Amino acid sequence: MIKLLVGILVFVINTVYRDRPYPRFYVLETVARVPYFSYLSVLHLYETLGFWRKADWLKVHFAESWNELHHLLIMESLGGSAFWGDRILAKTTALIYYWIIVTLYIISPKSAYHFMELVEGHAYSSYQKFLTEQAAELKLQPAPAIAISYYRDGDLYMFDEFQTAPSSEKRRPQVDNLYDVFVAIRDDEMEHVKTMVACQETNAQISFKSPHTLANSEITDSFANIPSD
Repeated sequence: MIKLLVGILVFVINTVYRDRPYPRFYVLETVARVPYFSYLSVLHLYETLGFWRKADWLKVHFAESWNELHHLLIMESLGGSAFWGDRILAKTTALIYYWIIVTLYIISPKSAYHFMELVEGHAYSSYQKFLTEQAAELKLQPAPAIAISYYRDGDLYMFDEFQTAPSSEKRRPQVDNLYDVFVAIRDDEMEHVKTMVACQETNAQISFKSPHTLANSEITDSFANIPSD
């Protein structure tokens, strides 16, 4: 069922938008935000009902949705949402997938995360192909202001927060031109894949923490290990 859901989405996007990259990415990013909204809705429901509280999961999934929002804003700034038909298709598909993933997340969280792992994997491949084919042209175009604000000049707390894969240093994308922007978006998608994989680990219910929570824990542990006089 997961492969079918992803397959339908990929087929529609690749068929309808074969020669229209920016509208295709606009639709893709509109739909790609939705599963994170679904996860957040169910997690908030569980917390409201008193089942359990997972603040770190809420932080990471919100940071993921925030990242996807800026991908979407970049595509809108490039004219991807100019045609009303594209907006209707994107929003209708997003609404349908929202309720599908809400239901799936309640029944099987691992399956819901696997769905998003496949979607983000497809997004990574799509951006990689686009970069390979349009590299020369993209390098001649300036980076959109929204991309510069998000990746370089803005508050990077939530940009760091969705990247849960172990790393020796924080990622800071270069945004000198449009090619750099698409490289950053492509790399974001792989970070989402890694995060979705981490959410499917057997002990994820206990071990999964946001990057800043882990960093603060390490600082606390380091102070705890300092001998007292």
